[in-house]
Amino acid sequence: MDRTFVMVKPDGFARGLVGRIVARFEEKGFKLVDAKVMQISRELAERHYEHLKAKPFFDELVEFIISGPVFAMIWEGKDAIKNARSLIGVTNPSDALSGTIRGDFAIDVASNIIHGSDSDENADREIKLFFQ
Repeated sequence: MDRTFVMVKPDGFARGLVGRIVARFEEKGFKLVDAKVMQISRELAERHYEHLKAKPFFDELVEFIISGPVFAMIWEGKDAIKNARSLIGVTNPSDALSGTIRGDFAIDVASNIIHGSDSDENADREIKLFFQ
């Protein structure tokens, strides 16, 4: 079984969507391995988004992710990363299909409810960052 990192971002947490999002992963057949509510520090946020440091929106990403509590999770399942990304939907909610988490709940790119690892390498890195 593969593992992936998923995080309900501050907007999803504030809107009370954690339970509904967890239920979608469970209904899909994923197994929740670990989870925690946390307030991300600026240092952790900058490490999490370090691959985007040169982008003009880097500071906005960091400010958003530290703006409130998040719900960090490790999920296990067959083709966990691919299946989680399919369940989450594309980054831009305007392009996300109905039935995906972003398609059903997200408002805009800056507030898109949820993060999911996009590769085995990033899943390993993010799990180590958030679950030391």
